[in-house]
Amino acid sequence: MTAKAHLCLVLHNHQPIGNFDAVFEQAYQDSYLPFLDVFEPYEQLQISLHTSGPLMMWLADRHPQYLDRIRMLVEVGRIEIIGGPQYEPILTMLPSADRIGQIQAYRHWLERHLGVSPAGMWMPERVWESSLTRDIADAGIRYTVLDDYHFRAAGIEDERLNGHFVTEDDGRLLNVFPGSERLRYTIPFRPVAETIDYCREVATANPGAVLTFGDDGEKFGTWPDTKSHVYDQGWLRGFFDALTENADWLHTVTLGEAVRRMPSVGKVYLPDCSYREMTEWALPVEAQETLDDLSHTMADHARWRELRSFVRGGYWRNFKTKYEETNEMYARMMHVSNRLRQAEADGVDAGELAQVRDHLYRGQCNCPYWHGAFGGIYLPHLRNAVYKHLIEADTRLNLATGVDRTTVEATAQDFDFDGLQEIRLSNDWLCAWIAPGRGGRMYELDVRDISHNLLATLRRRPESYHRKVLAGPNAGGEGCESIHGRVVFKQEGLEERLQYDAFARKSLMDHFYDNEATLESVSRGESEERGDFVDLPFETKLRRGADRVQVQMRRDGNAWGIPVTITKAVTMVAGSDRLSIAYLLENLPQDRPLHFAIEMNFAGMPSGADDRYFSNRNGKRLGQLGQSLDLQDVHELNLSDRWLGLDVALEIDRPSGIWAFPIETVSQSEAGFELVHQSVCVQPHWIATPDADGRWSVKIEMAATCEQATTIVNEEQAITL
Repeated sequence: MTAKAHLCLVLHNHQPIGNFDAVFEQAYQDSYLPFLDVFEPYEQLQISLHTSGPLMMWLADRHPQYLDRIRMLVEVGRIEIIGGPQYEPILTMLPSADRIGQIQAYRHWLERHLGVSPAGMWMPERVWESSLTRDIADAGIRYTVLDDYHFRAAGIEDERLNGHFVTEDDGRLLNVFPGSERLRYTIPFRPVAETIDYCREVATANPGAVLTFGDDGEKFGTWPDTKSHVYDQGWLRGFFDALTENADWLHTVTLGEAVRRMPSVGKVYLPDCSYREMTEWALPVEAQETLDDLSHTMADHARWRELRSFVRGGYWRNFKTKYEETNEMYARMMHVSNRLRQAEADGVDAGELAQVRDHLYRGQCNCPYWHGAFGGIYLPHLRNAVYKHLIEADTRLNLATGVDRTTVEATAQDFDFDGLQEIRLSNDWLCAWIAPGRGGRMYELDVRDISHNLLATLRRRPESYHRKVLAGPNAGGEGCESIHGRVVFKQEGLEERLQYDAFARKSLMDHFYDNEATLESVSRGESEERGDFVDLPFETKLRRGADRVQVQMRRDGNAWGIPVTITKAVTMVAGSDRLSIAYLLENLPQDRPLHFAIEMNFAGMPSGADDRYFSNRNGKRLGQLGQSLDLQDVHELNLSDRWLGLDVALEIDRPSGIWAFPIETVSQSEAGFELVHQSVCVQPHWIATPDADGRWSVKIEMAATCEQATTIVNEEQAITL
């Protein structure tokens, strides 16, 4: 008699907040719709289906007939709807209230639109910490899926990973399924027989076993080469045929049915973990390369199979140290979340706060907060979307809490959790965030009218996969291959475009260069830094007037070993779309002019389009934003983005040279390696000749003007809990 086994097929379909509508539509046509077309006729098969909130809401709007078909399959018991947090955040990143709120928000949406109240949930990116158990259980969830990698890290042997386990925190219980990494790599990339044979092996060794496959639905058509492989060449139909033919011993069941019918394997406490690849991506680059080399070296070792579970990668939270830009988004999100909870405690109208909460939750979507085989933080449109919702939430909080539109504020606090105080200057047009302890840089500049952060920039830094870039393109093996094994160049010559930044790409970064420095040497990072002002602390004072606030920063440093003092001040006026920036350099030598530059960066203003351009004060266009400029003896430069309806104007009170050049990264996505425009760097620069007292000064007016002043637009109906 053939031993029996159960197979839980769990699909996770997701598109992030801010992704292009055409990408949603292409994924629908290539993955979600054809999968359903193939699945429907196989009446014996069951699956558990998770569709993330952003995608589900898009489907309800654009393809309601798809949801009608899903609803019918739910009613006959063939599809189990799996819930989760509404906008797919990494739960460990959120305060407890937001974790529970996101899960409950999506449950209520599913109840209203599909008539189901899910008992299971998808764990975004399978990022796990034990303290999540309490919040997930309190949100009404009974079971979820992680990876078998989590269980191996807890010392559980493979032979026991054939069912669901119970875990506990603070007296709350949660059932956890170990998703099979082996099935993730055989489905759909290997011949169907390989998956069936593996299931048979498990069933023979462990009769009654429950195997769990949990992975992205996009691998069935959207990932490179999979549409042809899965549908045109018939892999998925062949897989479903094989499951049907072997149904006498291999039963497909939903997660909920497995929990109801099969007792748990036992109790387990899992370490902080995620799926294996994610733990590798979270490591610093040098450690990531070491682990990669070690894994390849040991792959054929006789004991590697039993030892590899003790060789672990990193910890998801360290993406906030690997990418300071991740920490900036996280800190901005936490600031809004804390403001919202305070407004709730103060009794602010719940209806107004529901809209704030929905924007906050959208701004917690995980995709731009990390990076691995997907673009993640390297995709500007995803970063911009997160900031858009966080800024919108912040602005709505001002309205809901009665902040006067004529108010201008200056507050000092450790906003980014680095142990140093930052400064926030805010009026009804702009919100500037300045870090005196990090060179007095401005690291965020929000234009409230269009909810856009002009400093959602990204520093160019080494990545472990740059070794593959330097080795050149290679499409990998034959046939359909997992994205983890592909080496494909989306543009030629990427190996020549690798470049790394010594400092973050922010604004009010103060440089001293050799007098012979040029646009080319500065843009290529070949001009040596001759001062110590870019990243070191400034002393700070806040000044408040009736209609204006000012942060004044001073540093006694040096350039070329010569003692120099820089004082810089940023002034914001109530009701103004301008920042006034004043610099004073003191103790300059009389016998040696110094080459001084102020770096500014502008993000979200992309290149390669005629409606994104430089111009002078007379409106004469000077080129697209992706071009380089070397201007001499000018007093101004404008940057325009007609799609955003935004004009940024720099007005300088003395003749200046201005360098402008694009910042582009060579980064990885599921489709291959690509060049991505991140920001425009603008550096006014001078050969500073002091007066008789060794002083030199400059004033810059920076204006961010929106083409059409509009009130806040509510894009989608807020979720009311």
